[in-house]
Amino acid sequence: MNDNCLHEFESHIAGKNARVQIYPDRIEWGQAGRVSMGKAALGAATFGASLAATGVRSGGGTEMIPVKALTSVTTEKDGLRNYKVKVITSGNTVDMRVSKAEAQIVKDTLTRLMLGSHESQQEASAPPAPPAPPAPPAPPAVEPDPIEQIKKLGELRDAGLMSEDEFVEKRTELLGRM
Repeated sequence: MNDNCLHEFESHIAGKNARVQIYPDRIEWGQAGRVSMGKAALGAATFGASLAATGVRSGGGTEMIPVKALTSVTTEKDGLRNYKVKVITSGNTVDMRVSKAEAQIVKDTLTRLMLGSHESQQEASAPPAPPAPPAPPAPPAVEPDPIEQIKKLGELRDAGLMSEDEFVEKRTELLGRM
C-alpha cells in the first residue's frame, strides 16, 4: 500500500476483478486483463498462432476518479454474501462489489473525504490561525479642568477634609499646569 493510500481492497468492477486504492484526493483501480474464452478457443484452433500474433492479455486498464468529482456514495445488498458500493459522479456510476464489512469501510472513508472531514485532510487543509488583532489603543487621558478641580479642593477644605496648607499646595500645582 502506498504511503498516502488510505484504504486498499479487492473488488469486482464491471465484471472484472480490480485492485482499488483510495487516496485523500482520488479513487484509483486497475483491472488485469485476462484471456477471453473466445480468444482461448481461437488460439487452440490456430495452434497458438493467433495468440502469438495478438498477445495473450486483453482488456485490463486503470481508472481514476477525483474525490471532488464524487456526488454520492451508497451501499446495497448484492446477492447472498456481497454488497455493492455505488460511487456516483455527475456523469458516471461505478459499482464495486465487496463484503458487507468492506462496503461500510469504503463508504465511510469516501463520505468523510467528500465532506472534507477525513483526518488526512485536516493537517493539509487547516489554515494557520490568524494572529490576534492588536489591542485597541487606550483612549487619550482626558485632563480634568483645573478650575473644576480647584473648586472641589475648596469644598474638601471647607468640609474639614483637607487643611489650608494642603489646599494651597494643590491649587498651586493645578495652576502651574495651565
